[in-house]
Order: sequence, then structure tokens, then C-alpha cells
Amino acid sequence: MAHVQADQNRASVEDDDALMARVAVRDTAAFRILIDRHAVLPHRIAWRMLGDPVEAEDVAQESMVRLWQFGERWQAGGPGVAAWLTRVTTNLCLDRLRRKRFSSDEAVPERIDDAPLADAGIEAEQQRAAVARAIAALPERQRAAIILTYYEEMPNLNAAEILEMNIKAFESLLLRARAALKAGLAGGGQYG
Repeated sequence: MAHVQADQNRASVEDDDALMARVAVRDTAAFRILIDRHAVLPHRIAWRMLGDPVEAEDVAQESMVRLWQFGERWQAGGPGVAAWLTRVTTNLCLDRLRRKRFSSDEAVPERIDDAPLADAGIEAEQQRAAVARAIAALPERQRAAIILTYYEEMPNLNAAEILEMNIKAFESLLLRARAALKAGLAGGGQYG
């Protein structure tokens, strides 16, 4: 206990340069005194810059570790420990902010979401329903021509064979079916 009291008495008299000279020879008691004096400063700066208490604590600790590591290179008579810690802490915060700008905690999507927006989906569904009603209203052979050609994606020749027609007759039937479908959709209003 007397040893701690002696350190505290010496600390109140000893300036930062003298403490840094002791840190240079790895005097942990001198470093503890510097921590007691200055640890609030880097934490306060980091918290204000980063807005995150956990990150502020990390930066404050890193600043103090760097102060310990810098001890051997300390030049007495400079701006002082508080100014040095302010500069180091600010730079550490700026580095973290730059990294955050280029990174995220969110997983990178494997591909762009190509799902249609809700209103586009509703409109597409209304259109599909209107087309289905218009096709159902076609005469049977015209309906078959549309379904075989556009939904089953058959070549006209194959569709003509299925309907037992020659190709010219099928193409004429398909032309009439498309015209009737167009008229049915136009007469049904906007997809409904």
C-alpha cells in the first residue's frame, strides 16, 4: 500500500515527459499513472467520432497500447501526451470510419433480386387472368392454335399436324385467333 501511495505522490509531481521516460524503460507503474491521467480522453474522442461505445473502448485501448509502444521514441518538450493521444485516437477513428464505408456486416448478395415489385406483380397477374379469360372465350380450334403455338412453343408445322390441318390453313386459323384474342382483350378493358 505504501508503494502505491508513493507512486501517486510522485505522479502528482512528475510531469508526462518524466513518466514517458520511465515508460521507455518499461516501468508499468509510470504507464498506469499515464492511463489514470489520460485514458478518458481517447475514449471520449472515439465515442464522439464513432458513436459506438464498444468501438470507442477498442480505440481507446489501442491508443494507450500505442503510447506504451511509443515510449522509447518519446521526445520530451513536445506537445505532450494528451496532444499525442488526441492525434493517434483521431487517426484510428478515421481508419475505422473509412473501413466501414467500404465494408458492411451484411452478407453480400449472390445476385441482384430480380423479383418484380409488388405493383408490377399484381399488374402482371391481372394481365395473365385477362389473357386466360380471352383465350377461354375463343372458339375451340383458335384456342388450340394459340395454346399450341405460344404456350407449348410448337412450330406451326407441328401444331398444324396435331390439328390435322395443312400449314396454310393453320396459319390462317392462328391469324384469326390472334385477331380475336386482341379484340377480346381490348373489349375487356384494362386487364380486367
